[in-house]
Amino acid sequence: MPDPADMEAAVHEYVAAFAANAPERVAALFADDATVEDPVGSPPHVGREAILAFYTASMQTGAKLKLEGPVRICGPYAAFAFSVLLNLGGKDMHVDVIDTFRFDDHGKVIEMRAYFGPTNMHGFS
Repeated sequence: MPDPADMEAAVHEYVAAFAANAPERVAALFADDATVEDPVGSPPHVGREAILAFYTASMQTGAKLKLEGPVRICGPYAAFAFSVLLNLGGKDMHVDVIDTFRFDDHGKVIEMRAYFGPTNMHGFS
């Protein structure tokens, strides 16, 4: 079972990596065969190389994350609410998201799922 403190630290590193525009730091949090489903229902990105490519593209939007409350830990899962500020098609957006990370026994993320939809996306100028 992964250590809850390490799991919470991984979430904070995830947010910090976005602030630093460092997709390689995000990819390092994941196991080699991990999956990212962002948003839930979309085809998953499988494996660290695909995950790195996904986060590299995501960060090109200038996306910045802000935690909105504490990280919730339950068994090998961490759930956290956050907001994303980004620019899509020349328009500034705010997206309300909840992510879940499932960790392996070595503290690596083996599954990430992002929960949000059109009603969570807000434009502003």
